[in-house]
Amino acid sequence: MATSHSQSLGKWALAPSLAVLAGWAFVPLAIAIYFSFLRYNLQNDNTGWMGLSNFYYFFSDPYFLKDLINTILLVFFTLVISVVGGVFLALLLDQPFWGRGIVRILMISPFFIMPTVSSLVWKNLIMHPVFGLFAAIQKFFGAEQPLDWFASVPLLSVIIIVSWQWLPYATLILLTALQSLDEEQKDASEMDGAGAIAYFRYIVLPHLSRPITVVILIETIFLLNIFAEIKVTSAGGFAGNLTYLVFSQLNDANDIGEAAAGGLIAVVLANLVSYFLVRIVGKNLEA
Repeated sequence: MATSHSQSLGKWALAPSLAVLAGWAFVPLAIAIYFSFLRYNLQNDNTGWMGLSNFYYFFSDPYFLKDLINTILLVFFTLVISVVGGVFLALLLDQPFWGRGIVRILMISPFFIMPTVSSLVWKNLIMHPVFGLFAAIQKFFGAEQPLDWFASVPLLSVIIIVSWQWLPYATLILLTALQSLDEEQKDASEMDGAGAIAYFRYIVLPHLSRPITVVILIETIFLLNIFAEIKVTSAGGFAGNLTYLVFSQLNDANDIGEAAAGGLIAVVLANLVSYFLVRIVGKNLEA
């Protein structure tokens, strides 16, 4: 049993690591809070105290509501595509067939590609209105003017790219969960004459409920911060989210104060969403 002296020594031994972690987490946040209350624009030297005005200006930005809606739509539809598609692909990859190992590796590989690289590939090789794969398919079927994806449906284009990146992650988690399904339940359902739909509804889906909840939680946290796909594809003006709006305030307007205020607002919204999702996950895991 540890003595009080050894416990105290252990706390002092952990102190440097905790101090570094605390500084890593809170120092940038403290700097952002400080600048959010200042009039600080790189285009002029008129620096001073702004109070809550930066927050007001960010909320009243003409792009704020649109980018907030885009953020919600991007997260929602990406989750729907990745979860539904992940369940379908996990069921498919769980079946024995020749070359299953190779197919699993190819299926998971998009998740490990950097977002900047995948966005460039989609923009220039797949969705390009002249040289892209989709344009070639449309021309093959007789289309005279292929769809310019990023000009006509920019938000949908970004959703497709992001979903393609995150679908392998959901598939991997759900496939791992499927492999832990009790074989006796499978045999019992076959003996009872349960069809494929009944087997999926009453056995597979309840078994996947917890992994699906975890996938939704983790993906939501990361999807709220999507930026590279919007920036690289030049879809920010039409499919921008809150992260891109903060970047535009910093890069285009050179307004450090308003960008810091927008960053804090985005952090608060992300934490609120994460809080409620964590509560949902906790209830699901306790069930």
